[in-house]
Amino acid sequence: MMRIFLFVLLFVLVSCHSHSKKEAEKKFDVALLKQNEKFRLGGEYDSLISLNKKYYKQADKMNYPDGKALCYINLAELNISLENFQKAQILFDNAKEILDDSEDNLHKARFYNVYGRFNVELRRLDKAFQYNNEAMSLIRKSDHSPLKDDILFSIYFRQAIYLVQKKQYQKALGYFHKAKRLDDTGLADCAISDYVYMHKDKDSAYKYITIAYNKANLRGKEDGIALYANTILGEYFLYDKQYDKAEQALIKALKINNKTKRIYVYYGKYIYNDLRMLYERTGDKEKAYFYLKAYTEAFDRTNTSLLATINQDMESFITVSQQDADQHKSKIYWIVSLSFLGLCLLGVYAWRIIVTLRKRKKILAREAENLKIRMNDNKQEEIIELGKKNDPEFLDRFKETYPEFIAQLFMINPNLENSELVFCAMLKLHFSSKEIANYTMVQHRSIQQKKYRIRKKLNIPGETDIYHFFDTLQ
Repeated sequence: MMRIFLFVLLFVLVSCHSHSKKEAEKKFDVALLKQNEKFRLGGEYDSLISLNKKYYKQADKMNYPDGKALCYINLAELNISLENFQKAQILFDNAKEILDDSEDNLHKARFYNVYGRFNVELRRLDKAFQYNNEAMSLIRKSDHSPLKDDILFSIYFRQAIYLVQKKQYQKALGYFHKAKRLDDTGLADCAISDYVYMHKDKDSAYKYITIAYNKANLRGKEDGIALYANTILGEYFLYDKQYDKAEQALIKALKINNKTKRIYVYYGKYIYNDLRMLYERTGDKEKAYFYLKAYTEAFDRTNTSLLATINQDMESFITVSQQDADQHKSKIYWIVSLSFLGLCLLGVYAWRIIVTLRKRKKILAREAENLKIRMNDNKQEEIIELGKKNDPEFLDRFKETYPEFIAQLFMINPNLENSELVFCAMLKLHFSSKEIANYTMVQHRSIQQKKYRIRKKLNIPGETDIYHFFDTLQ
């Protein structure tokens, strides 16, 4: 009963520990990804870097590899926005190495969704589409999570953009609306206006961009969403030839971009190009040239000092993670070394036990043999006594003690009678002819005749001593 109680208690403790660990990991995921998205949209570069460094260390302490993978994905996504693709690839590789051993479909879905966006930037649209579909498949298999809708929104949103690039506008619109149902920021409305209606249905374009713009204003944040909404609103007014409103919206977008450019550095060139077009159409050649130059510079070169800072930060993060990996390798080395030493000691101990057991086995074998000899001696004395008394049990007890002897006799001559077997048994026990005559109460001559007949029946040569012959039989 006590064993059952202890087993149940152990099971409960293990289950509770496992459950609490999973809960801690879920809290980790939610806190990390929610804050990361907040900093990403807000263009808060330093905060985003610090956040992921902090959570990477926390994941290490928790022994939570997937947590590290999420940090890698977050920083890879940041580097995509910064057009720092080489660093992004390294970070993606690190994340994938971890997630290959993971069973969390939600984490894998996030990886493939962001990796799809990375491939679009590298102009690998088919690959991007493939990875997005993989993300879609994984998110459907994932367990419920507070993050599931956020990731699903992003997957739908990216799928719609890829479909637009494939010129499948109706399908794209369907996915934008799926994303819109999961979005209260106006981002999906903005995308519908931009990608689907801008050059096809002016009224619908204005409807959706107005919704997006109003939602952005209600949020009261100058972040990535407000940047996108003001840019698309400016482009709408530019397309509709409302140049004053276009200028107002685009200048506001440029102001937001200057604030958030450490993350949305790539976005400035689109605003510069829109302003160039605006001033060309309004005849302001000086401003048109200014923004053309700004656009060209933004397009052709990357801000060297900013990229150097980014690379330094990324190198620092990768170095920290590499040091962490080296520490783990060192730990593994010591674990392997200690394990090997332990195995050696265990081997020596086992060898000593084996030697001891072999010695004991030999001793026991000798004791068993001695015991057997003593038992046989006792049995033999008992049989001899039965033989001397010419006891009817003599032959039966002899057969028990010397079964192979009797068997060998029958192999030589299967027609031997019991009286002849008794006589052979007495000879085996080295009874003399005189003793046999006395014990069986017959004349000595009769014993000699029996010996002669036994020699013939067993084919014993005349020159062979009959006692020696029986000694050779077991």
